[in-house]
Amino acid sequence: MPPISNAPTLGDLLTESDLNAELPHILHAVPSVEVDGKYLHWDEVSRRPPPEGLTRRQLWLGLKFRRTNQSRDLPLRSTSGMPFGYGLTDGALEQLHWIDQHAGGEILVSEGVTDPGQRKRYLVNSLMEESITSSQLEGASVTRRVAKEMLRTNRRPRDRGERMILNNYRAMSRLAEFAERPLDTQMVFELHRILTDGTLDNPDAAGRMQLPHEERVRVVDSDDRVVHIPPPAEELAERMAAMVQFANGDTPHAFVHPVVRAILIHLWLAYDHPFEDGNGRTARALFYWAMLRQKYWMFEYLSISRLLVRAPAQYGRAFLLTETDEFDATYFTLYQLKVIRRAVNELMSYVREQMHVTRRTIALLRRTSLNHRQVALLTHAIRHPDYEYTIASHAQSHGVTRQSGRTDLIGLEEGGFLLRRRVGRKFFFYAVADLQGRLNAADSG
Repeated sequence: MPPISNAPTLGDLLTESDLNAELPHILHAVPSVEVDGKYLHWDEVSRRPPPEGLTRRQLWLGLKFRRTNQSRDLPLRSTSGMPFGYGLTDGALEQLHWIDQHAGGEILVSEGVTDPGQRKRYLVNSLMEESITSSQLEGASVTRRVAKEMLRTNRRPRDRGERMILNNYRAMSRLAEFAERPLDTQMVFELHRILTDGTLDNPDAAGRMQLPHEERVRVVDSDDRVVHIPPPAEELAERMAAMVQFANGDTPHAFVHPVVRAILIHLWLAYDHPFEDGNGRTARALFYWAMLRQKYWMFEYLSISRLLVRAPAQYGRAFLLTETDEFDATYFTLYQLKVIRRAVNELMSYVREQMHVTRRTIALLRRTSLNHRQVALLTHAIRHPDYEYTIASHAQSHGVTRQSGRTDLIGLEEGGFLLRRRVGRKFFFYAVADLQGRLNAADSG
């Protein structure tokens, strides 16, 4: 990713006499904070043709003037003491309205998520997905297949990358619990401790901020260029206290939309970078905490990092655009709102697809040579893929003898629909991983 230069500041632009003299004309020609519906940075403005009758610097002055008038200051300060700010464009307001409509209630009408078995499966899958991709963003070189195998079988991690993923899974699994109470510094430290356990060069650094005598961590890009120097360690305690206060909604003089607040907490911890390692994972975990705390319950079932890892350069660029334009957090906010909307849309599409598959499977089972008890069990297994069946429970459910129950289950095992495992003297049966594929094959055969 090419470096992004610092944008000309509003103060610098207003000192240029030719620009200052043309300000009324410029503001008439630049009526919005956006250009063609886009919130452009100087990096883009300086490379594209300006509107007719304006120079690039005139366009930039108009944009900066409009944005400054609309901006809201945040308690977060840069290392030089300048406040971060953000504005809500028309596009941002539309995104927030959509998220409010869809991320809190609509999917509740879906049988796929209200059904306890499906709900558990979605939750486990999303926790795994977020754990894997959030760790991959931080350098874990483990494939999704290997990572999921480790998590599903409770296998011990073999290396640092797998340990990062397991830690992330454990942290994400506790976020619903953490969301039941306000944030405090100890909760942040506990999250960081879980996320970094056994992965740091200095094990003592897990669960605590960097100390004044330690070499301060810096953020570098893929070309080893320093792109961010965090605040001094001496300021971290005060900054953490301010972030916690903001996270808990203590902004008495201004309303901050809950989704925007969650995004800004993410940005805040990433900017302060208080820990030796694991700052990105902790920042994303705090975003989830904030969303769940504000009752956006769907965020227990979707993965943001899965989208971020597809284009990590864009994720990093959103931070840099903010830092190189007078700490305008609008860039990062707009980027994250788009990611959130895509994540919600993908989850809703997945649920609709799964419900279609379930209905199709029920119709398919009716065309097989299986008896009605076997059809009922497989229909249940499609909805409850982690459920285990026994000869006794199956026989009792259908009011038949144990021999009939045994014949049913063994028949499903021999047909390739169920697997069997023995615990002591008892047999348990459960659905094969690709039950849908087996059913399709049976139907076509």
